[in-house]
Amino acid sequence: MVTLEIVHTTKYRYRHKVSLGPHRMMLRPRETRELRLLSHTLDITPMATVAWARDVAGNAIATAVFDVQTDHLMILSRSSIELTAPAWPVFAICASAVEYPFVYSTDEWTDLGALTVRQYGDPERRLSGWVEAFVMARPTDTLSLLKDISNGVFTQISYQSRETEGTQSPIETLERGWGSCRDFAVLLAEAVRTLGFGARIVSGYLSDPDESLLGSAGLGSTHAWVEIYVPGAGWIAFDPTNRSVGSKNLIPVAAGRDIHQVSPVSGSFSGGSDALYELSVMVSVRTSAPTVSKRVDA
Repeated sequence: MVTLEIVHTTKYRYRHKVSLGPHRMMLRPRETRELRLLSHTLDITPMATVAWARDVAGNAIATAVFDVQTDHLMILSRSSIELTAPAWPVFAICASAVEYPFVYSTDEWTDLGALTVRQYGDPERRLSGWVEAFVMARPTDTLSLLKDISNGVFTQISYQSRETEGTQSPIETLERGWGSCRDFAVLLAEAVRTLGFGARIVSGYLSDPDESLLGSAGLGSTHAWVEIYVPGAGWIAFDPTNRSVGSKNLIPVAAGRDIHQVSPVSGSFSGGSDALYELSVMVSVRTSAPTVSKRVDA
């Protein structure tokens, strides 16, 4: 078990005072069996009215509404978590799904819904041909196949950190041969959906105390990966950027069908298209000493 402190700061500066529209924030870590949220606070300047809700995927959404004009906006999120994910997880896959291809149950297929549907066009079957090359036989071991595809993203696509907004399509990533962690995630999710798997994209943070993993360099180190649904085991995390399986170093915040649904902060302002002159994001994920409860006898 490791206790982590996460500080995520987003700052906007404007050339003159502007009116801020509602801002949607996905910054609160998702609690799982392997992640316990100890505390989370959200500080916003200027003062805002904040309402919390859960979206259709169960993500915690904070919406901030502003009453005053301002020439700056700062959003500071602080979280404390306990992470207990094992380094070498064992997945209890159902006997019916140990080998691919398999068929999801009727309930699973219905509930997975759009998470099994491809989100990008592939008119020349470029992606289909790429992912089919990993299916060496039918039937084949399901978990090994998924690992091979994730490893294929890692070995065939060069990682490049990219601070600009937007995400490449899977075809663009294959043709260019490089991408960021979010490009890797989109490619992997779309590839396994091509084979009939349910997949969702996850955004969050990477715990990297040794600074040896890709995707954690720089101050704005949010991260993206994929969870794939396998009967019995449930949602299995695959991080193609680091060639890893399981949630050992992963801190999920939001999960969704497509990458645009899991943006940490989104919002608008009115006051001229050139009013915004600075946007900075800083993320710190640090190990902290766990709190120890002591018994005091009278």
